[in-house]
Amino acid sequence: MKLISIVFAALALLGSVSAVAGDYVIHAGRLIDGNSSKAMEQMSVLVKDQQIVGIEKGYVAATDGQEVIDLKNHTLMPGLMDMHTHLDINPNPAEALTDAFLRDEADRALRATDYVEDVLMAGFTTVRNLGGITTLNLRDAVNAGYIPGPRIYAAGTAIATTGGHADQTNGLNRTLSHLMGPPGPTEGVVNGPYEARQAVRQRYKDGSDVIKLTVTGGVGSLARSGDNTQFMADELEAIMQAANDYNFVVAVHAHGAEGMKRAVEAGVHSVEHGTYMTPEIMKLMKKKGTYYVPTISAGKWVAKHADFYPPMIQPKAREIGPKIQGTFAKAYKAGVKIAFGADNGVFPHALSSHEFVYMVEAGMPEMEAIQAATVNAADLLRISDKLGSVEVGKLADLVAVEGNPLENIELMTDVKFVMKDGVVYKNQ
Repeated sequence: MKLISIVFAALALLGSVSAVAGDYVIHAGRLIDGNSSKAMEQMSVLVKDQQIVGIEKGYVAATDGQEVIDLKNHTLMPGLMDMHTHLDINPNPAEALTDAFLRDEADRALRATDYVEDVLMAGFTTVRNLGGITTLNLRDAVNAGYIPGPRIYAAGTAIATTGGHADQTNGLNRTLSHLMGPPGPTEGVVNGPYEARQAVRQRYKDGSDVIKLTVTGGVGSLARSGDNTQFMADELEAIMQAANDYNFVVAVHAHGAEGMKRAVEAGVHSVEHGTYMTPEIMKLMKKKGTYYVPTISAGKWVAKHADFYPPMIQPKAREIGPKIQGTFAKAYKAGVKIAFGADNGVFPHALSSHEFVYMVEAGMPEMEAIQAATVNAADLLRISDKLGSVEVGKLADLVAVEGNPLENIELMTDVKFVMKDGVVYKNQ
């Protein structure tokens, strides 16, 4: 961690890469504000410094000092939010598992500077990063203006139980495992409620913004099961007690039904993947107000590329990957709250927006898919007071696509304009 901080401090000596927020009048042919169920035609959005200061019907003239941004052939909308990213993970399946052992953290963080820019250029101005200690430094580097990237809400190291999906010592030979010793709460591995509380407090100490748990087995880990239950109820209750004390939003990786059910009963805020979600769990999630973050993109990717993974992972990829889109369709139909999340890092970081296409394929209307990545995501992160919709007084995070995504959702995969905090990062 100290080395990474030194590296980013050195980058600061080269100067900030961020531009200064301006004074703009944006002429939008169409505006999706995030709140309304319909788009508004021929609108002007006024931006000054970092904020939206006006929204008016028609194309208003610029006053002295204002710059006009012509998006009359485009649809303007709030900056997109992805609630499940892994910004420092190498998406090459042949290298991702060995990186933890062969690459220094500084190497991984420096490589990730390209990944975070890819995500921003795809239109995602805010992300929740669910695992990876270097992303705490990436977050700070973006906030300081050293590198371009989205606003990052980082979990730091995910929390698992011994041998669980996020136990980074899975697959080590016995000699290495003996030399390293058993990981504990600081490293993200807990056993029992007392260690569970300690792990949450350690994340607070580390500077994490959110908490990530792996409550069932997973596809990408070197462990046999992709869906077995991995936390006891008392451990989950202890985590939620501590997390609520520190006002953390808690996300849980979950494929298997029993582990998922225990987590929802304990009061977690979002379920990621949710592959074997049952009608009973959907009903429980609706009662509790739990969000579902589907990550259909990751499921499709691992299923398609199963042969490129280590032998232990291949059968899990083939079994679990193809099921996620179907689960999403059922959960949406049942009325479970949905927030957008693609799980980039499992696949190339620039491809997250294909999740919109998969959501619409599964039966979600185009407008609701966009709202899942704007107002819903902001609600999950508890930042609705400043982001998630185009409203006067909110931060000027705005993106645009050419044409009408409500008629062709694939347009969301080709974002032409990106503004974050009133700074234009992309304008094609």
